[in-house]
Amino acid sequence: MKQKKMQAAVILGPEQAGVTTLPLPEPAPGEVVVRIEGCGVCASNIPLWEGRPWFNYPALPGAPGHEGWGRVHMLGKGVSGFSEGDRVTLLSYNAFAEYDKVPAQSVVKIPAALDAIPFPGESIGCAMNVFRRSDIQTGQTVAVIGSGFLGIIFTALAVKRGTKVIAISRRQSALDLAIRNGAFETVLLDDHQRVIERVKEIAGEKGCDRVLEATCYQWPLDLAGELVREGGKIVIAGFHQDGLRQVNIQLWNWKGIDVINAHERDPKRYIEGITTGIEAVDSGLFNVKELVTHNFELGNLAQAYRMLVERPDGFIKGMISI
Repeated sequence: MKQKKMQAAVILGPEQAGVTTLPLPEPAPGEVVVRIEGCGVCASNIPLWEGRPWFNYPALPGAPGHEGWGRVHMLGKGVSGFSEGDRVTLLSYNAFAEYDKVPAQSVVKIPAALDAIPFPGESIGCAMNVFRRSDIQTGQTVAVIGSGFLGIIFTALAVKRGTKVIAISRRQSALDLAIRNGAFETVLLDDHQRVIERVKEIAGEKGCDRVLEATCYQWPLDLAGELVREGGKIVIAGFHQDGLRQVNIQLWNWKGIDVINAHERDPKRYIEGITTGIEAVDSGLFNVKELVTHNFELGNLAQAYRMLVERPDGFIKGMISI
């Protein structure tokens, strides 16, 4: 007998999660049902988990899982280019579940050579789009503030582009990983003035050609303005959504810098980034497997978010394995 039900995680309220049972989705014309293998847990959803006042609970089943991958389970009428069993990553928002249903244009095939690799496609695509928009050029000095999932991918790509990367993080294990991915030097994110002085020792008094802020906090944003050279670029990759931010516009004006908000909203851009990311992983430009460091079952979504908030030594990205 065919399976008729599936399980999905549900955020019931601030810092509360459970599992619910739902009917298995049926694809409409042009849609694909994917049997989910795993889904990355993203820091952009911490405000929903912690309970900002603008969210409603319970969240939709499977939400806000948007870094899912798995295998094609069923194709809707008119869908071409995919077969049942194809391993794919998908652009969706309900992938903390055994199955998810999306339009065919939101699905990207993963080559068989990457079968053994967890593949949170949306976050990989995000990293690729950030790198594309950052205008990284050979010979530049680049400071990366935040050596998490996105920061490490960016570091690896920038090094292979021929830049000198200075990795800045509050965790030594993250800095060690940055070094393994080619960073020229590391700086512990502990004291504002000490960080500035140390980066200038490495980069010179003029500062860095590019500064990537990948933390989503105020202090690193302040640091970015101090570390970038005159006429350089600040790239904001951190997802700032827990309140207003302030910037030293006098300093930014005086330095004549460009500021790039590196987040995309066009789904086509996301798909382009995912496709480019698959090519990059397949070419060995960075190692996804070493970046997905913690694995949780569907019923342990709460534990996964607690780990994400606490970020113990050695943690880079958690995934829900289904």
